[in-house]
Amino acid sequence: MSATSTIPDRLLSWYDRHARELPWRAPPGAPAPDPYRVWLSEVMLQQTTVAAVKPYFERFTSRWPTVEALAAAPDEDVMAAWAGLGYYSRARNLVKAARAVAAFGGFPDSEAALRALPGLGAYTAAAVAAIAFGQRAVVVDANVERVVARLFAIDEPLPGARRPIRAAADTITPAQRAGDFAQAMMDLGATICTPRDPRCLLCPLAEPCAARASGDPARYPVKAAKAARPERRGTAFWIERDGRVWLVRREGQGMLGGMRALPDDGWSARADGSGELPLAGDWEPAGAVRHVFTHATLDLAILRYSGPESPAGAGEWWPLDRLEDAGLPTLFVKAAQRALA
Repeated sequence: MSATSTIPDRLLSWYDRHARELPWRAPPGAPAPDPYRVWLSEVMLQQTTVAAVKPYFERFTSRWPTVEALAAAPDEDVMAAWAGLGYYSRARNLVKAARAVAAFGGFPDSEAALRALPGLGAYTAAAVAAIAFGQRAVVVDANVERVVARLFAIDEPLPGARRPIRAAADTITPAQRAGDFAQAMMDLGATICTPRDPRCLLCPLAEPCAARASGDPARYPVKAAKAARPERRGTAFWIERDGRVWLVRREGQGMLGGMRALPDDGWSARADGSGELPLAGDWEPAGAVRHVFTHATLDLAILRYSGPESPAGAGEWWPLDRLEDAGLPTLFVKAAQRALA
């Protein structure tokens, strides 16, 4: 028997002793968790840490304990509850997928059918199929990607390495305890096979690991040089009256779509905004904030209005003493804090 063929047994034995306790999980060997909880957690965890997701998951499942409850929720309530978690297209797709599942009568149990739901890519569909339904599926997130790249010493740079990494992961994915295996791989990457300083002496897969045998496991996966992040500039407008501030609802698609926000100069559609002021009258600088998105860095200036005119178009006057209930995305929370300072 080769060392590689023993990987599932080694890993599952380790997982039975060291599995992380997470609110969306069932303990090793226990009946599978509710597909709704698995799906919701996986969507939230996309490019977001476990620590950041936990309080959001608890609030969502307390407020909307079933997929049917989430499907019936108004879009604006879900977007407000998501505020601060980032990548807001996930929240828009969350509502669409919940409504599709409710109309279907429950979650489909196959990877292919799950993939057809809005917002479920290859990883999320595989994770739900394996963890919630026990289907054999090849589940590869960033942690698993790192573990597999090291196990097989795959030295092709990312993102090109993703195809051979997935093929290698397929060779070690067992038919039995598929959900536990997927979560064990995630846990190994999160706690032992970490990006820097992997803890090889504690790793249950140290013996068959080709990267460890090479003497430099941390060089895997090989990453391509990062392109410089573009710089953007824009302006947000603070219009305050009688203890209230004027908020608008951003367009449903695009950056921060569907979220309440301060009015701005169109920076999300143009690299440097349009420079147009929404009202004639006296404006004064109220500081600036810097925010880093995945694709660009934004320097957002804030202008405060002190004239008599009222804003035109759709919007709402929001009480300043309840501003935290508006569900503003992090960028506009920063801008509000600056304007109020």
